[in-house]
Amino acid sequence: MDIASVIQRIEEQFPCAIAEKTPGWITLKKESLIPVFHCLMTGPEAFISLHCLTAVDRKDSVEVVYHLFSYHHKIMLTVKVLLPNVDLTIDSLTPLWDAANWLEREVFDLFGVKFSGHPDMRRILNPDHWTTHPLRKDFKQDGFVPRPVK
Repeated sequence: MDIASVIQRIEEQFPCAIAEKTPGWITLKKESLIPVFHCLMTGPEAFISLHCLTAVDRKDSVEVVYHLFSYHHKIMLTVKVLLPNVDLTIDSLTPLWDAANWLEREVFDLFGVKFSGHPDMRRILNPDHWTTHPLRKDFKQDGFVPRPVK
């Protein structure tokens, strides 16, 4: 089993789920996240490990990036979901992977992405009174002086 066959199976089972694909990763529509991930976790690929969950600020949107690993087939799949800045909400993966709990809290704290259905959505790294998210491109904090780039 390889990534191309995994992507092909997703396309066959969920014909409207993939917004974009390349040989190395796919971009899912956010409403397809839970059904596709449940299928990947329980299907023949057995992606039982949520290896990493992070985000990237693209100025007009935030890209949530998931890395799933199959120990059985020794392959990693990268899945992205693009969220427009006007709605930074996406379903939580905590019902599927316990590892999603703190990873989603970190992405919430640093990027402002809210994971609906998360059991404990609160800051994990920064002070509770902050209203900003330090890894966003528009981040400004009183008293915060970034180090000069050399």
